[in-house]
Amino acid sequence: MDIPRPSAARARRIRRSLYAVGVVVLIPLVTIGLSRLKPAAPSVERATLLIDTVKRGEMLRQVRGLGTLVPEDIRWIPAMTEGRVERRVLRPGAVVTADSVILELSNPDLERQLVDAEWQLKAAEAEYTNLRVQLESQFLNQRAAAATVQADYRQAALQADVDEQLVKDGLTSELNVKRSKVRAEELATRVELDQKRLDIASEAVKAQMAVQEARVEQLRALYGLRRKQFDSLHVCAGVAGVLQSVPVEEGQQVAPGTNLARVADPKRLKAEIRIPEVQAKDIQIGQVASIDTRNGIVPGRVARIDPAVQNGTVTVDVTLEGALPQGARPDLSVDGTIEIERLPDVIYVGRPVHGQPESVVGIFKVSDDGKEATRVRVELGRSSVSTIQIVEGLEVGDQVILSDMSAWDAFDRVKLD
Repeated sequence: MDIPRPSAARARRIRRSLYAVGVVVLIPLVTIGLSRLKPAAPSVERATLLIDTVKRGEMLRQVRGLGTLVPEDIRWIPAMTEGRVERRVLRPGAVVTADSVILELSNPDLERQLVDAEWQLKAAEAEYTNLRVQLESQFLNQRAAAATVQADYRQAALQADVDEQLVKDGLTSELNVKRSKVRAEELATRVELDQKRLDIASEAVKAQMAVQEARVEQLRALYGLRRKQFDSLHVCAGVAGVLQSVPVEEGQQVAPGTNLARVADPKRLKAEIRIPEVQAKDIQIGQVASIDTRNGIVPGRVARIDPAVQNGTVTVDVTLEGALPQGARPDLSVDGTIEIERLPDVIYVGRPVHGQPESVVGIFKVSDDGKEATRVRVELGRSSVSTIQIVEGLEVGDQVILSDMSAWDAFDRVKLD
């Protein structure tokens, strides 16, 4: 028969109690352990990432922008008068000289005004000639009359001298002497008055001639203006170069001041580079630049900085100091790079996608074994086109990911496959 063993039942109760206590203790420990586990790191294809190594040395600061080549000497040819475009003689791209006719305009009213101005000028010139002849004739008549009085005076003076001598010889009376002297004095007064009349007449002739001459000059200037306007109906280049554009069509009516054509010298070009406004603050006149025409690189220097910002960019003019490559022409798209400064002995790395100068960013640093990357806090300094200064957070030799890692912002660690 079975005999109860009290010691065995007690041992089972103790084991059960120990199991229960163990479970109670193990559950919190497992929970705490699981809470402290790091989330699984996502995997990223290493071949799709741009990785660079932190270096120390001289860093060249540059800014870059897109732009176009434009002529340094541009001549816009405006319409001098109203007219109708009859014929486009030359097309854009034609090589022109100063006398090359680009357009032919017509204006019947202007032609009529030119004929009227010409006949008015001829009539005024005829009146001027007629007045000059009349005044000269009148002046000569006055001079002849004055000469007659002058002769009479000399004769009267001579007669007075003779009579005075005859009185001394007792051959004539005192009355004749007095009569001769009075006659001579009268004629002397007339001579003086006639001389004054001649002087006044001379001034009067000059004044009347000046009035008529001014009218002739006025009509000559009007005729010259009409002739110039009429000649401007044949639109000439005015300078040697290449015809850039003719923004009018045959049959079009144009008003004075309308731009009819543009002529430029294709041998003298400059580059207009548009630099983002946040990068333009360090640009100075005289800085070295290089212009990539995609068919060669031309050195240059900054010549002008536009004081205004347009569409988030600042326009910078660069004068070209080297020979232009084959195919360089106005309006050609180019890339411009401007050298700002050289920073000696700094720590730098390739510029991250979202790395802004003078800021603090999180950058993934590749581990020594190259299997994973961890986000680190990095303080950035001054930047260039493709490099940026490291102020704090990285050491020389560290490898960092420069690609856009915004898709993994929720993770501080990624695996590199």
